Amino acid sequence: MSMAAAAAAIMAVLLAALMARASSAAAAGRVWADEEKGAHNGTARRQVTYDGRSLMLDGARRMLFSGDIHYPRSTPEMWPRLIESAREGGLDVIQTYVFWNVHEPIQGQYNFEGRYDLVKFIREIHAQGLYVSLRVGPFVEAEWKYGGLPFWLRGVPNITFRCNNEPYKVQVYTQVKTDVMYEVRVVHMQKFVAKIVNMMKDENLYYPQGGPIIISQIENEYKLVQAAFHSRGPPYVRWAAAMAVNLQTGIPWMMCKQDDAPDPIINTCNGLICGETFHGPNSPNKPALWTENWTSRYPLYGHDPRFRSPADIAFAVALFIARKKGSFVSYYMYHGGTNFGRFASSYVTTSYYDGAPLDEYGLIWQSTWSHLRELHAAVKQSEEPLLSGAYSNYSFGEQQEGHVFKTESNCVAFLVNFDKHKTSNIQFGEASFQLAPKSISILSSCRRVVFETAKINAQHGLRTAQVVQYLNNVDSWKVFKEPIPLAINNSTHIGNRLFEHLSTTKDETDYLWYLTRYDYRSNGDTQLVLNVESQAHVLHAYINNDYIGSVHGSHDGPRNIVLKTPIMLRKGQNSISLLSVMVGSPDSGAYMERRIFGVRKVSIQQGHQKSHSLNNELWKHQVGLSGEMNNIYTREGSSRAQWTAINKSMHLPLIWYKTTFDTPWGSDPVTLNLSSMGKGEAWINGESIGRYWASFKTPSGQPSQSLYHIPQYFLKPRENTLVLMEEMGGDPLQISVNTMSVTRVYSSVNELSTPSLLSRRKHPAVRLRCQQGKHITDIEFASYGNPVEDCRSSSRSCLGSCHAETTEFVVKDACLGRRKCAIPVRPAKFGGDPCPGIQKSLSVVASCG
Repeated sequence: MSMAAAAAAIMAVLLAALMARASSAAAAGRVWADEEKGAHNGTARRQVTYDGRSLMLDGARRMLFSGDIHYPRSTPEMWPRLIESAREGGLDVIQTYVFWNVHEPIQGQYNFEGRYDLVKFIREIHAQGLYVSLRVGPFVEAEWKYGGLPFWLRGVPNITFRCNNEPYKVQVYTQVKTDVMYEVRVVHMQKFVAKIVNMMKDENLYYPQGGPIIISQIENEYKLVQAAFHSRGPPYVRWAAAMAVNLQTGIPWMMCKQDDAPDPIINTCNGLICGETFHGPNSPNKPALWTENWTSRYPLYGHDPRFRSPADIAFAVALFIARKKGSFVSYYMYHGGTNFGRFASSYVTTSYYDGAPLDEYGLIWQSTWSHLRELHAAVKQSEEPLLSGAYSNYSFGEQQEGHVFKTESNCVAFLVNFDKHKTSNIQFGEASFQLAPKSISILSSCRRVVFETAKINAQHGLRTAQVVQYLNNVDSWKVFKEPIPLAINNSTHIGNRLFEHLSTTKDETDYLWYLTRYDYRSNGDTQLVLNVESQAHVLHAYINNDYIGSVHGSHDGPRNIVLKTPIMLRKGQNSISLLSVMVGSPDSGAYMERRIFGVRKVSIQQGHQKSHSLNNELWKHQVGLSGEMNNIYTREGSSRAQWTAINKSMHLPLIWYKTTFDTPWGSDPVTLNLSSMGKGEAWINGESIGRYWASFKTPSGQPSQSLYHIPQYFLKPRENTLVLMEEMGGDPLQISVNTMSVTRVYSSVNELSTPSLLSRRKHPAVRLRCQQGKHITDIEFASYGNPVEDCRSSSRSCLGSCHAETTEFVVKDACLGRRKCAIPVRPAKFGGDPCPGIQKSLSVVASCG
């Protein structure tokens, strides 16, 4: 037998043993957890199990709605309100990834403070009565730099991430103890996962210990890359599964998008339409779980925002429950938040999933939040037949179907119309039902419609940014011009080659200078052209300290970016300074550790002569910008920099800007409007609020992101210091400080609409609600009759042919001065029927202040 075959055989034996141990650990985990719990406080045993219908808490099946909120994408001060809003929205579970690279940025040095205080985040969830789904990973993707993996992993010799690779799984080094040298084996991935698990155990945060964590995830969407690793993929899946189960958490583990997840790991679905794409659990004893129902699409620089309608989200959820017997749905994201600092991955904007049910600032995004809240109530009302009833399905046509769950005492039906354009009338039982285009009607007791996915009775909200202060006082601005490095001095980053970007910067900065000299011998008046090919995201070029041009790529464009520009050289020595820029590191894909970035080819061409390659000239590489390395965005670093008056330094590249502003009064979220700037990064009182790139316009001609969130925690009452690193050129005098709030709310409800399950009223009603801290200050429009369906323009032309003159009085009496109000849609409320025989609606537009 060859050594390779022997090694494979040994590995197979070890994996078999590990999996056998894992199987026993699945049962042993509950025993361990129960004993631990009993030992701590003597209470009744708590356990999490599962069967083919659902997760079970203490033996009871549960229908669970979950939402992703990532603790590093907000601040601890925001967490309580975010979680409260999620609970009010009908969620049972908060789901989060665990981000390895924020917790162990330097090998062996851990950080669990501030935004990274995972325990505090979970305790807050628990305090508000919700459960936790903990996606340990530790690879997470998440549009997060390096997919959550710490960059120091790349420096491990012979490493290949996320496969059956010993350097990834195991670090081997030697220690000397009592004059004996011995080998120590530390599993990188397992070490971090075990650290998180043990931290959760020590804090009694697993459900069997009395805590909120009911399920965990190991790895993430591995099936997307597994084939690329050939024979090293499947063993890694088995190893990761066995490793996780052997940590004996007492709760189930899952793998998303992993059809072959080994027992007892649950395979789950991620995507937009899991009710159509999910093949289902790989065992009849596992439940159907949906770990990522995308509420919008993550935004990219150069792309217009892509929002998802609440009707479409609700349709997908209802279909997953009906078709796949789904019992766990998590919205990705429920609150997207902010990619502070440099944590966004390649080309991803600083704002993350702003169109989620809770927007970037934590404000309720209407009508998504309310419509899903109604859906949750409708599903929970029929939890018993959904989780325990017999299932049957029906066909009513090519694009219409029914799904029924029935017990002896209860019944629920889902009537589905896939036709996107036509209403469908179907006969079900003893009644006929009209199904709107692309809709699902949920029937309680299989008779009464309690929710329709396509009919939005929830209010809509108009979010506006109110300018508080323009930073247009030229005397308040100071500038620091970033020096262009010229000379090639002694350096650790010097050689006759072009260094790879990330390996050189260690991903501690976006910037890497490539510096060389070119001895030009004049040959007449021939045209000189500089050609630079790069695999970074942006390139700026300077010759003899003069800016000569830039080029940038895009998320969907080719990997190579090419700068080809005419140049002028002086006779003799010329300095060439190329600034390579990354806009985030990759977050996914196979062989991430082998990705190459930065300048790859440089040449100068004279006329029609063959171009002269500079690839093997002597190159110096300077990591980072001078101002960046000297921390001039901090109070201490700023005091050491030589700031000058702004003068004519606007619209120039590589300029640092500094000013101060006072915090706006009130509790509304604060933003900066940076649409007048080019590209760079912004700091408030030394805290980075992320990258900006306003000069990269979308197809609609607008910046992908103009407003940048400043958490209240970053602010002082007065004299907040704003520092900008502008690399392309912008006008800081047009920057404004804004507050963000929902200033107008609108709702239109038909008299035949399904009444809300969340109300005691038996009639449909218009419900208006201002954000926390505000109340209804004005009724801009109100009409009971047949008003124009969408009346957010607040124009009197919204009136239809039928209108009750008492409407405005009735609505003002019910709503003015209140944070929220409800007005029943029935004639008696308005003094009688203004137009018998006509189907009527109530439409209201209100101001919040």
